[in-house]
Amino acid sequence: MEKTNILLLGAGGREHALLKKLSESPRAGKLFVAPGNGGMLQLAQQASVNPDSPTDVATWAAEHDIDLVVVGPEAPLVAGVADAVRKQGIACFGPNADAAQMEGSKEFAKQVMARAGVPTAAYRSFVDREACEQYVRELAGPCVIKADGLAAGKGVIVAQDTAQALEGVAQCFEGAFGDAGKTVVVEEMLEGPECSLLALTDGTTVVPLATSQDHKRAYDGDQGPNTGGMGVYSPVPEHLVSADDLATMTSIMERVVAQLAKDGIVYSGCLYGGFMLTKDGPKVLEFNARFGDPETQVVLPRMHADLVDVFLACDDGTLGQKVIRWDDDWAVSVVLASAGYPGSYESGKRITGIEEASAMPGITVYHAGTKLDEAGVIRTAGGRVLAVTAVAPTFAEARAHAYEACDCITFEGKQFRTDIGARAL
Repeated sequence: MEKTNILLLGAGGREHALLKKLSESPRAGKLFVAPGNGGMLQLAQQASVNPDSPTDVATWAAEHDIDLVVVGPEAPLVAGVADAVRKQGIACFGPNADAAQMEGSKEFAKQVMARAGVPTAAYRSFVDREACEQYVRELAGPCVIKADGLAAGKGVIVAQDTAQALEGVAQCFEGAFGDAGKTVVVEEMLEGPECSLLALTDGTTVVPLATSQDHKRAYDGDQGPNTGGMGVYSPVPEHLVSADDLATMTSIMERVVAQLAKDGIVYSGCLYGGFMLTKDGPKVLEFNARFGDPETQVVLPRMHADLVDVFLACDDGTLGQKVIRWDDDWAVSVVLASAGYPGSYESGKRITGIEEASAMPGITVYHAGTKLDEAGVIRTAGGRVLAVTAVAPTFAEARAHAYEACDCITFEGKQFRTDIGARAL
């Protein structure tokens, strides 16, 4: 069998999960990561390339006989890395820059959804702070304030009242999210449980992956600020997401991909839908142009498929010929974070207990904000440090095992939510 040399861009828990699944493929050849993290560098070599530079990535890939570039995070996609790689004749998993605007600009995504007739929250967008504040005062109640551009999952303020909304508007226009906040989207507040659905697509065929439910708020009981995600489980029980809900969400993803094709944009890669399950059915909260983090850490362990094969099929338009199956087990993942996250935090804390946790049945510890120091010691290097995933025959077992494994791991300032999946259970 011909081997496929792979360059994976990114350094988070999602990328570690992707790398582990890719490495299990019989087709996997040499594996490289840029920049990688403490866990990824135990599976792959580090490539000295700037992952956000289309020219750098494409040139390095061509010089090192790379057959497939896998783009983990959103920033390289929006920058056009996939376009540059494909121009070199190298396969790439991830949408081109035009398609990545589904995440790169919330206003762009809303316009596509409107043309596709997709149910989503009513909205208005603003580049003028005064006009935005006036609109928020007119709403006089709960709403959602979003920085239009990429803000690392933190540019969304769920405001319960006008004062909170005005504070969110101020954050955006005063540069808390950099250039991402130059345009501000104000949305109606949707009510209901959230659900994430990831789908693979080659621009024509859309293959939904298993459902999952993220926990965005920093603290137990869904309290505190929004984060990149503090824990997740898969699948979502049927009493929360019915077969009809799943069919509706899949249909929405198909309509969006078809609308983009109609607009002259081929969307190839992973399309991530964030949905609110309202009393009127699923409505779109947002789209992302890549795998979710930490959703990937519970979806991929339950997947039966050769990921190298599937990613190449997304690139060459043959996804319809591939079969992806799911096992019946449950997966629960708990994020261990640095003290202070999602605000300021210290790095460089020694981490112990990862090997002990990893040796437990059904446990995988995915590295996110970690690094290997010169002595080979794993230390903290980010806000979200590790994602501890347990796979087990029942939801209760998976949840219990995940927390048992979390207790094995120690580092100064370790914080985590103790209620991941509790509501669904």
